[in-house]
Amino acid sequence: MATEHEGLDFERLGHASVRIATGKQVLYIDPWSETLDGVSHDADVVFLTHDDFDHYDSEGIAAVADSETTIVAYEAIDTSDLDREVTSLAYDGALTVEGIDVRATPAYNRSDVEHVDDDGEPFHAEGEVIGLLLDIDGTTVYFPSDTDFLEEHTDIAAEVFVPPIGGHFTMDRRRAARFTDSVDPDLVLPVHYDTFEQVETDAEAFAEDVETDDRRVELM
Repeated sequence: MATEHEGLDFERLGHASVRIATGKQVLYIDPWSETLDGVSHDADVVFLTHDDFDHYDSEGIAAVADSETTIVAYEAIDTSDLDREVTSLAYDGALTVEGIDVRATPAYNRSDVEHVDDDGEPFHAEGEVIGLLLDIDGTTVYFPSDTDFLEEHTDIAAEVFVPPIGGHFTMDRRRAARFTDSVDPDLVLPVHYDTFEQVETDAEAFAEDVETDDRRVELM
């Protein structure tokens, strides 16, 4: 089911895979084959934030892309298995692709919270992941990807916010609610929850925490 905002149609395909249709273009963020319903080959641009299997999936990319699709990938991802030209985005980089302005934002797990492995290392170390701040036809869309709410995020504002809320590998719904208040969006589309046992959460409670008269939350 798609959610419309300012002429853009947003669809959470499942987990953290998102499709955005502008009327002129179709964009995907981190398409994962496990969440896709067949093959579409309708992507004008595919954005890739990091190399976890549920975010970087060559089968998912092949399912939505065709030979004309522009692939924009964080420079730390090994995309050699795609066998096609890829536009790299640096950790602190910015570029314009197909008329869309995109800026990379920091994304990582802090070592002083619970999102660490058995060796005490963060699931997502600094430099392994980026978030995406997109300007699409004048609407700002923020996809922070797999991250905690960081000090580096406090000056980011966007009209549409697509935060992970499942916890364990990312911030939980309560920290995501604080992040949402900081970003102060008009529309919130939570992702990265209820796919695996580790990321099960109460999405309805998140929505109740952040929805206001001026802010809409859609659980897609």
